[in-house]
Amino acid sequence: MIRIKPENMIYFITVCGFFVGLMFCIINIQEPTDVLLYTLEITLFFYLLAHVAIMNFIDTTNVGKNIFKQDQFEDISSYFIHEIEEREKRMDALLMQKRQPQVTKRKKKQHGHQQKKAA
Repeated sequence: MIRIKPENMIYFITVCGFFVGLMFCIINIQEPTDVLLYTLEITLFFYLLAHVAIMNFIDTTNVGKNIFKQDQFEDISSYFIHEIEEREKRMDALLMQKRQPQVTKRKKKQHGHQQKKAA
């Protein structure tokens, strides 16, 4: 069984109303402003008709419950939160290692003598 979302039904009927209004205007054209006026009126009528049809014939209370599974969402989100926390700890450890000053000894020749110098 194919289920159509209520929003898609509204969009489809509104677009159908636009084209019906446009066809009516092409058949019965008298002035350019009438084309715009009649097209908008017929489109609005179909838009309101779509809302009335959905309000009366489609049960919208159970539509959202079938799509959104809260338990599965909570399990996945808690897994991702745990992974992000572990990665933050690893990054902190790497940054702390980089921040520690490393003392290196350099050898410098001065007149034949070697001298050790701390950086």
